[in-house]
Amino acid sequence: MEDLHHHHLHQQQRSFSVQDSIQSLTSSLSTQSSTVSPAAERLRHILREDDEPTPTLFTEMDTLQHEGGEMEWKESARWVKFEEKVEEGGERWSKPHVSTLSLHSLFELRTCLQTGCILLDLDGYSLPQIVDDMIEKQVQEGLIAPEIREKVSFVLLRKHRHQTKKPIHRSLADIGKPSPSNPSQCRSMNDISVTPSSDQLKNKFMKKIPRDAEASNVLIGEVDFLDKPFVAFVRLAQAATLGGLTEVPVPTRFLFVLLGPSGKTKSYNEIGRAMATLMVDDLFSDVAYKARDREDLIAGIDEFLDEVIVLPPGEWDPKIRIEPPKKLPSAEMRKSVFSLNELGQPNGNAGGGSASAEDEEMPAPHELGEELKFTGRFCGGLWLDIKRKAPWFFSDFYEGFHIQSVSAVLFIYLGCITNAITFGGLLGDATDNYQGVMESFLGTALAGAVFCMFGGQPLIILSSTGPILIFEKLLYEFSINNNIDYMEIRLWIGLHSCLQCLILVATDASYIIKYMTRFTEEGFSSLISFIFISDALKKMMSTFSYYPISPDFKPDLIISYRCDCQLPDQVSPLNSTSPLALENMSDYSMFNFSALDWTQISKKECLRLGGSLVGKSCKYVPDLAMLSFILFFGTYSMTISLKKFKSSRYFPTKCRALIADFAIIISILVFCAVDYGMALDTPKLHVPTQIKPTRPDRGWIVMPMGRNPWWMCLASFVPALLVTILIFMDQQITAVIVNRKENKLKKGCGYHLDLFWVGVLMAVCSFMGLPWYVAATVISIAHIDSLKMESESSAPGEQPQFLGVREQRLTGTLVFVLTGVSVFMAPILQFIPMPVLYGVFLYMGVASLHGIQFWERIKLYLMPAKHQPDFVFLRHVPLRRVHLFTLLQITCLAVLWILKSTVAAIVFPVMILGLMVVRKALDLIFSQHDLAWLDDILPDKDKKKKEDEKKKKKSKTDEHNNSDEECVCAVDSSSSLKIPLELLNPSSNPPPASHTPSEQNTHK
Repeated sequence: MEDLHHHHLHQQQRSFSVQDSIQSLTSSLSTQSSTVSPAAERLRHILREDDEPTPTLFTEMDTLQHEGGEMEWKESARWVKFEEKVEEGGERWSKPHVSTLSLHSLFELRTCLQTGCILLDLDGYSLPQIVDDMIEKQVQEGLIAPEIREKVSFVLLRKHRHQTKKPIHRSLADIGKPSPSNPSQCRSMNDISVTPSSDQLKNKFMKKIPRDAEASNVLIGEVDFLDKPFVAFVRLAQAATLGGLTEVPVPTRFLFVLLGPSGKTKSYNEIGRAMATLMVDDLFSDVAYKARDREDLIAGIDEFLDEVIVLPPGEWDPKIRIEPPKKLPSAEMRKSVFSLNELGQPNGNAGGGSASAEDEEMPAPHELGEELKFTGRFCGGLWLDIKRKAPWFFSDFYEGFHIQSVSAVLFIYLGCITNAITFGGLLGDATDNYQGVMESFLGTALAGAVFCMFGGQPLIILSSTGPILIFEKLLYEFSINNNIDYMEIRLWIGLHSCLQCLILVATDASYIIKYMTRFTEEGFSSLISFIFISDALKKMMSTFSYYPISPDFKPDLIISYRCDCQLPDQVSPLNSTSPLALENMSDYSMFNFSALDWTQISKKECLRLGGSLVGKSCKYVPDLAMLSFILFFGTYSMTISLKKFKSSRYFPTKCRALIADFAIIISILVFCAVDYGMALDTPKLHVPTQIKPTRPDRGWIVMPMGRNPWWMCLASFVPALLVTILIFMDQQITAVIVNRKENKLKKGCGYHLDLFWVGVLMAVCSFMGLPWYVAATVISIAHIDSLKMESESSAPGEQPQFLGVREQRLTGTLVFVLTGVSVFMAPILQFIPMPVLYGVFLYMGVASLHGIQFWERIKLYLMPAKHQPDFVFLRHVPLRRVHLFTLLQITCLAVLWILKSTVAAIVFPVMILGLMVVRKALDLIFSQHDLAWLDDILPDKDKKKKEDEKKKKKSKTDEHNNSDEECVCAVDSSSSLKIPLELLNPSSNPPPASHTPSEQNTHK
């Protein structure tokens, strides 16, 4: 009778504790409308920002299995970030998926922690010792009877079978022997190994777990000797390796044990899943590490429940496994919301989380960092750049030793030499070979290598640009028409431009870059990207003019097609259509043409001797244009496909990453092999084989004084001003794009230091008669993309996290060194078809458009509203205003494109400044709220924006207060919070004697 009375009293106490928990939840709900929740208030004191981050937790859930009278713990699920289940009937793990929990199981778990045994900072070094302490605590608190302590210990020390192992059966010697029923034998039947097994040490799953990770073990089972659940939560003072308890050799820090009477298997498993899910939650795991008592753990669960979103059962199939999302909210953001936000809302989002913190807050203001702050001192910005970059100088070289750098060097090198050859050829035509391919190669190598070694942002790649080419062409024509020495006046323009750049550096003029918002950046970068794309397509289409497809060619009439070599005219041997040169034939009149058999000589011999080709099939080249197109488009499409291969389902992670890093090199090699196998004479890459000036009558040094009058030295200051504006705008806008905060650069940038070296290199290149160089936007973006880093150790199902860019000077320096020695690699480079490199150019242009909001907004014109992506700016700005803003950008881009395509391209840099004027005028058309989401707020508009936001927040606060009053009334009208949970509402009366033990278990 005493035992029955004790049990009845204990059930009453437990009933009161459950009712107290429900009342606390009710009061929490009633107070959330006006103040912060009690749980958040409690957690605010234990989770501090200055605390060290807690280790990542690997959680394993084992369930107790009964096989032929024997018991063992079998691994049923595991968590690093997402849940993986052991597939029933199969010998494999399920795909990682988001854990879906019932609200019932969370409330039951809360009750378990309220009524169970809690051991915090237990000194335990072995599982038997921990089990003994756990059971002793239960006995002391009267939660279990002393006579069953040995049985509980026996169960908890059974062997653990992980998914990698086969079922453990009894040996032949034990067959027929009864299971030990004497509790005194339980210690001798301890199956837990003291040290990790070889299977644990060799487990490849360790690659998915961070090195400093710790384990939490959840043990769930049902036994026949208990009439009420045995619940224990243990946190060890120091993580300890408990032998074969865990699948991987990770030290255990937490243990959660739930043993209960038979008949509640599903309920126990759901509670265990709820506990395991909580342990891998960023917020609750911090609470578990820093909790001081039981109430802190309860507060952690309440905070978790405050953020839980319920899915209606009729609108969702619980059997569906939810795929892990591509992007997760940061743990820091969740931990920072333990106080009321600006609208007075609690951290839980009413309405099913339809509005996140990201939606409620305004976008980050337009800030370019301390690098562009006006110092007001002579060379103050330059000095700060040097101080900022000097500590990283040596690490910038040895941090470049990585396999990813090899791919980046080869990719950017091929892009640079293709650009150098193309630009050098056009420059040679524009200046009568005063500057040609050879000068372009040497200038690219010299300027690029110096800049990458000593510049402020070594990830920037220098190259020549279209406006510089047009300026050189106009300057050369002006010099010829006015009998002026072109190289001499070009030298003085370069020296003046160098002086002007140094003045801009000394006066911190780069400060004006802060007024360049996304409107200007995206307009400029989009223009350069479209130029790359159009140039690649134009060069590809020019192949069809050199090797035209013959639509008149008919296979049935092939015998009527012929091509003859016509005898040259004796009277005018050097006709206009013949490529015969004087040096090829010193005495043309004495050559005996009649002695040759003109029907048997080759095409080259015919043209060399002054003959002409006559016939319909003379210009027919079989399939050359089509093969060139295949090489061009194949290189582009294969590169795109291999770049996406990193996220495919095939091959291991490292293999996929390697293929994606070397996507461009693999594509080039594949289509070079295709071209070589076809053995057709496609246009190839031709590199100069000798280091000498393209024009024989010029040297490598340009003299400053010569044919031109002395006043030309001073007058050249005016055209130099135009060049300086061009250099300044190109360089600094590209630097802003490269230094975007999205790239997560950690070593800082150096706008003043960059411009300093560009100016110095202007003077050096002018003295040597080499082209002028400035930052190349598209190639620099490609350089950044080829060096992006992602986390290697990611949890199963978790997307690799973008860590930043491999900031170093090695790749850029090697690219330009290779460019300089390309002269000696001409025998190898001549096997690369030009259409393949045109495909690389097309890829660079298309890839540089990725992530540009302007391009995403252009695509919205072609999408119905219901199919448009969920862009953040579409949530805050009406679609018609978005389209208007985009249309204005397209108009500006079209004007720039027209100017670029005409002689007026020389004023292109001035028009870039015009974009800043247009952006200023947009303040008259759009509100500051709209511009904050579609662009950036100009610095002088920050004050106005804050005033607008204050008014808006005030109106929202008034509306929210009104809704709070309604919410409070609704809560007050309810007398209690009713949660119909079978295991959560225990009866205060003892159960009838005829009920089974499982029915007597009502405390859960």
